[in-house]
Amino acid sequence: MKTLLERWRKWLLFNGWYLQRPPWDTETTPPEVEAYLRQHPAGRALELGCGSGLNAVRLGRAGWEVVGVDFALRAVGRARRRAAQAGVQERVRFLTGDVTRLEGVEGLFDLVLDIGSFHTLSPQGQQAVLDRLEQLLTPGGEFLLYAWVQVGTGMGVNAEGLARLQERFRLVQRADGWEHAGQPSAWFVFAKTEG
Repeated sequence: MKTLLERWRKWLLFNGWYLQRPPWDTETTPPEVEAYLRQHPAGRALELGCGSGLNAVRLGRAGWEVVGVDFALRAVGRARRRAAQAGVQERVRFLTGDVTRLEGVEGLFDLVLDIGSFHTLSPQGQQAVLDRLEQLLTPGGEFLLYAWVQVGTGMGVNAEGLARLQERFRLVQRADGWEHAGQPSAWFVFAKTEG
């Protein structure tokens, strides 16, 4: 029961943020994503917690076929409008859903992008995402992840969560930094091992 109440509270909170522009909606694709696009050929991508679709649409403009998933209805509505305005609605589609379940997401992906969704999940939610990523990533496919690094009992990915990631995927790159409020954060690239 507690989990269901927590989900509803989170759903209401995030949908409420989209009554205006949420603070994480910067309208700028991160340089780490731009660098990734320059270094990799277009393929098939999945964005977890896609919000208003900025990065999914950017991938679509670079020739990627993209599926974006977010549980905030208002965000997904904005994302669909953004894709239509950019003329990429044939390559980029958005689903309203739970990233820990990814219902309606099918096929294999060369890239899974997550900018700030994974670190908001409980350890059980993170585990559920990893279970699905193992099924959805192509051999050699990559998980490009931006996450807060947990300090104390706050929100973020902790040492155990990182260990779980590295049990399943090879760490290719890690770049540590700081969120604007002094929160430690990092960009990670994890690869699914081939074969």
